[in-house]
Amino acid sequence: MRRGRGTRSLGFAQAPPLPRSVPPSPRPGSRCTQTLAASASAQTRFRTPRRGGPRRPPVYRSGARMAPKLRDSVEELRAAGNLSFRNGQFAEAATLYSRALRMLQAQGSSDPEKESVLYSNRAACHLKDGNCIDCIKDCTSALALVPFGMKPLLRRASAYEALEKYTLAYMDYLTVLQIDDSVTSALEGSSRMTRALMDSFGPDWRQKLPSIPLVPVSAQKRWECLPSENCKETAKSKSKESTATKSRVPPAGDVERARVLKEEGNELVKKGNHKQAIEKYNESLWFSNLESATYSNRALCHLVLKQYKEAVKDCTEALRLDGRNVKAFYRRAQAYKALKDYKSSFADINSLLQIEPRNGPAQKLRQEHAPDRVALPASPGTLTVVHLSNLGWGVGGTGKP
Repeated sequence: MRRGRGTRSLGFAQAPPLPRSVPPSPRPGSRCTQTLAASASAQTRFRTPRRGGPRRPPVYRSGARMAPKLRDSVEELRAAGNLSFRNGQFAEAATLYSRALRMLQAQGSSDPEKESVLYSNRAACHLKDGNCIDCIKDCTSALALVPFGMKPLLRRASAYEALEKYTLAYMDYLTVLQIDDSVTSALEGSSRMTRALMDSFGPDWRQKLPSIPLVPVSAQKRWECLPSENCKETAKSKSKESTATKSRVPPAGDVERARVLKEEGNELVKKGNHKQAIEKYNESLWFSNLESATYSNRALCHLVLKQYKEAVKDCTEALRLDGRNVKAFYRRAQAYKALKDYKSSFADINSLLQIEPRNGPAQKLRQEHAPDRVALPASPGTLTVVHLSNLGWGVGGTGKP
């Protein structure tokens, strides 16, 4: 029997079997087709680059290449630290301030104010984190660079108080009050330390205190800002506080304490201890700053120590409280004479003699000596030639407290 053509070619017409690894193609439009398409799209989108192959750098929409922002200046580091401080990230802020300090010191530039601010700011971070020891170290470093900085003094005082070192805290609080007697935190802190020291050492606790440094006029009213403060707003608010404090009438107990401290200062003046007397007057004025005589007595000490600008300031404050304070006029005239401001000195002597035409010290200023001669009314209707260089310590109470 003969085979047909179809039978003879049957082996060649069959399609080869598909490998098991390749699944059969689904029907178009089926649910499986849609799932595979979505899977392929996802694989294409998240496909990782080949090893060793080039990787395209990420670009901004504008086409610029992305790069992390590097803080390469002291100002940028300090600004970043201020931002972290405001956000409550005190450890990060301290790290940024430390980097700024290292960079500033590596540059070798002598900018003590900038370095002092960085130390002070880092001290604020330490204080917030409860690290009082490092806070004190940084505040001391800041004050070594810029003496009588108000913020480092306040922060160090707070750290000393937290460590129960009340004597040192009291000294820093009082130093701040010499710079600005309206700082609320210093007033409250000093009051707390007074009670603590009185409980510890009894009524004679002041005798056990070391000398409190005298703050020069140039360091007074120096405003410094915390990282979270606005300097202009701070100055405005503190100016308002200062005005309110000057007009505040102290309680009777504070007035009595001020009187006792003033008398202690007067006794020290009689013994020639003018520096210690100034400290007593400082404390007296803290309890009550409405006593004209305390200012004029402190001016006397400044004159003896040749601190003429401070003497002028105290006499001016004394005259603001009592416009007929003859001692204040006389001592301010002495200070103006030492500063070679003869016109102002003449004006004060003139005002003094208008109040007391027969004042003994003023009557003795009669010697002539060019070119410092001026005409003063010794009594109504007469003129006396006075030599300003004879403005010495007078009698009749002007040279004594």
